[in-house]
Amino acid sequence: MRIGELADAAGVSTRALRYYEQRGLLQSRRQDNGYRTYDDSAVTRVHNIRALLDAGLNADDIRELNTCLDEQPLDHVPVCQEAYSLYEQRLRAVRAKLAALAEVESKLQAKVAEFRNDPHYSRRSA
Repeated sequence: MRIGELADAAGVSTRALRYYEQRGLLQSRRQDNGYRTYDDSAVTRVHNIRALLDAGLNADDIRELNTCLDEQPLDHVPVCQEAYSLYEQRLRAVRAKLAALAEVESKLQAKVAEFRNDPHYSRRSA
């Protein structure tokens, strides 16, 4: 199928497909006229790429899952072990960021309360 057909079938833009190809996530063949053509399995691959991007993985992470991308949708079992491991790794990273943000939030709340209770502080309207 050609790039426009794949874009329609997968629900993404042709620009996204070119980006996936540029990042090594998707491969096409070139016809003599220069048009890109894709196998029918590319639809599943693009759906899996989108799902992984939506889950917070980046293109480099997804490239590591190359062997899993053409299989059935990754949200079905049996799960690709590499995908599972990457999800766990990203989840730990997100939790660490949330903990750091919670600490910053707590410090900011304390400062706001401190200013609010300071009689020498006057709020100015912006």
